[in-house]
Amino acid sequence: MRGLWDIFWSFLKIGAFTFGGGYAMIPLIGHEVIDKRGWIANDDFNDLLTLAQSAPGPIALNTAVFVGYKRQGFAGALAAVLGVLVPSFVIILAVAIFFRDMRQNAFVDAAFRGMRPAVVALIIAPIIGLARGMRAVGIAVAAVVAVVVWYFAISPIWFLVGGAVVGVLYAAYCGKEAGR
Repeated sequence: MRGLWDIFWSFLKIGAFTFGGGYAMIPLIGHEVIDKRGWIANDDFNDLLTLAQSAPGPIALNTAVFVGYKRQGFAGALAAVLGVLVPSFVIILAVAIFFRDMRQNAFVDAAFRGMRPAVVALIIAPIIGLARGMRAVGIAVAAVVAVVVWYFAISPIWFLVGGAVVGVLYAAYCGKEAGR
């Protein structure tokens, strides 16, 4: 039971103190589960993050599911999901209840404008972290795909499927080469 509480508490803290959405949570999740808790190796976390990105749904929620599941199975996944969702649910509920009063508040507006640069930095941090293990060709392909997805408004799912197919074919080719 202690392990489930630890998972819930870790993700509750992350959910409560992260602004900017799922991508802003990734460095905090990484710090918590890799550096602080030692639950997952860095390479495993990058693999989980790739899987979370390719699965439907919010990346922070998917990452929480995969980390929790890796630690404690289904119960761990549930604890992580509840931990990451409860703060957002409570905050959104409070905002919905009091939105009329907060909407015109200059301090609230100023606070959100002040948080924007930090949110951008928190979104960029996992991109840099993922790019560390890549070769220059991989980084160039990622940049080209990002521009194509943005400029031509092509669904990224096609690139995920294509990348998976190329990866499998490359692994099969390398496996055949190693067997010779």
